[in-house]
Amino acid sequence: MSKFCLQSPFTPQGDQPQAIEALVEGLSDPLGRLVLRGVTGSGKTYTVAKVAEQLQVPLLVIAPNKTLAGQLHSEFRDFFPDNAVEYFVSYYDYYQPEAYLASSDTYIEKDARINEQIDRMRNRATASLLERRDVIVVASVSCIYGLGDPATYRGLALDLEVGQTLSRPDLMRGLVRTQYGRAETNFRPGSFRSRGPAVEIWPVHEESKLVSVELDGDHIAHLLECDSLTGEILTEPSAVRIWPVGHYVQPGERLQRALVSIASELEDRTRQLLAQGRELEAERLQRRVLADLEEMKESGHCPGVENYSRHLEGRSPGQAPFTLLHYFPKDFLCVIDESHVSLPQVGGMLRGDQSRKKNLVEHGFRLPSAVDNRPLSGSEFESLLGRILCLSATPGPRELELADGAVVEQVVRPTGLLDPECEVKPARAQVEDALAEARSVVQKGGRVLVTALTKRGAEDLTEFFQEQGLAARYLHADIDTLQRAVHLRDLRLGVFDVLVGINLLREGLDLPEVSLVLVLDADREGFLRSGTSLIQICGRASRNVAGRVIFYADKRTAALQQALDEADRRRKIQSAFNKKHGILPQTVCKAIAGPLHEGEGSADVGEILGTNEIMASMEDLRLQMLAAAQDLKFEEAIAFRDQIRRLETLHLEVG
Repeated sequence: MSKFCLQSPFTPQGDQPQAIEALVEGLSDPLGRLVLRGVTGSGKTYTVAKVAEQLQVPLLVIAPNKTLAGQLHSEFRDFFPDNAVEYFVSYYDYYQPEAYLASSDTYIEKDARINEQIDRMRNRATASLLERRDVIVVASVSCIYGLGDPATYRGLALDLEVGQTLSRPDLMRGLVRTQYGRAETNFRPGSFRSRGPAVEIWPVHEESKLVSVELDGDHIAHLLECDSLTGEILTEPSAVRIWPVGHYVQPGERLQRALVSIASELEDRTRQLLAQGRELEAERLQRRVLADLEEMKESGHCPGVENYSRHLEGRSPGQAPFTLLHYFPKDFLCVIDESHVSLPQVGGMLRGDQSRKKNLVEHGFRLPSAVDNRPLSGSEFESLLGRILCLSATPGPRELELADGAVVEQVVRPTGLLDPECEVKPARAQVEDALAEARSVVQKGGRVLVTALTKRGAEDLTEFFQEQGLAARYLHADIDTLQRAVHLRDLRLGVFDVLVGINLLREGLDLPEVSLVLVLDADREGFLRSGTSLIQICGRASRNVAGRVIFYADKRTAALQQALDEADRRRKIQSAFNKKHGILPQTVCKAIAGPLHEGEGSADVGEILGTNEIMASMEDLRLQMLAAAQDLKFEEAIAFRDQIRRLETLHLEVG
């Protein structure tokens, strides 16, 4: 059985040794619950990695947003390259939930754009959890939404072995039952095709690897794992497991029971609506559900099948849905990162979901059982957890209550870095001053973060900076999930110098190159400018020895004063530690992580090209950039410029 094996050049320093010892001792209890109060840059992720190595239990790491989840996934993947480090976030790039506005009689149909790459990563996460114990899953709070029964998911997996008795028709029927589609031409993950004596299967959770099942009559003669592009044989396993395409796939007998149960609920609900004189709602419901039933009879699936999850899974009314947490063994450790944000998110998701669903049920768009397709409540979530570790520089009352006041502190940074110097400037001319400050830092080779209050404000400010000659981009919730990681990587590489955002720039982002953080409208009291938020914002400049924070405010609010006082307190503690141990503060040196997913484009160009090839590529791109600019194709020219800057950075590393 594989074990967690931490690979890192670091050794525990500063407050880390006592923190690791206290956490391992407290979390050795299967019901241990602790809070790690660690300042930004103190190495909380490394501390958690050491704890994982000593406890040897699966980890679920919950982050408050996809950006931070992506960063944590990269960090844990670097710490545990030989173990399964998976990524589980919402697979929607765009999501408009189904809704009904009674005031204007407006029905809004569900509209979503699924990111197939993230869908594969979600499937790989659940497959890993059911196959091994050395698993770390980094997830967003979407992990508390319904996912399907893990026992059914495991039961529908196809186990194939060399020498097994299995005919070609039976193999194909088994694949169809698990929602694999036959595709002779458009071959892709989640499909299969026939090739001579073999059946080739592209597992849904694999990006570049397929399984070739070579049959000799009614026996499996060979199993081959091949590269999906070249066909090169990678391994010849004696057995493989093919996991279902989705988490709501059901065996035939259960599907039949579900169809009967759904039809019965439809009959009862229709009778109820007619008794109330609501013929329109009854007819609307009949039309919708009967169409779904017909499609499920034919294919085992229908749009919005998750709304029938209670029937498909055989749950009782009101019973909590199965979620990612149910795929973990009972002794797992749940690490809640930035818990002051993540825990309130968990507690608030159910109310909004239920309000929308009940409105749909009331007006005949869904059966009453649809409300049981929902996220977990806060109490349901906590009841599924044994070991809990909450991480935050600013823990709130809920996590302190959850841990019964058991707090481990990690205040001293191993690098000796002090909290950044904070300055307050008038907000009246904040945009012009921010431009001047940013330009000064960029000229010295630094990077800048700017936090605004709205998406529109972030976009307008970015455009203004660009017009003034600064290489700037914005980052907010409308940016594609995987593209956010690219933006952060490009900032570190120097492709651009100024990143403008809103609350995505607060918690956890690890950007050592950033030496200046500018906080616009710091005196606008509210969630984005609370004491906790401002303290977290300060942390973004705490990984650089030249780190500074400028607050633009015309008055010192209580929240702003709290942030200034906390920064001063931490500076004194760190300064005393440095003096006692003769430590000279130094900027964090951290390798720039690759993309979230493996496969095409995952390797750095510098690992593929030598110095001469990089120089030739840069010259070719430079000619293309000039040609695009001459043809007034400025967006293309900017894309070429960004590629040149990446290569310039890689040239320095390779050279």
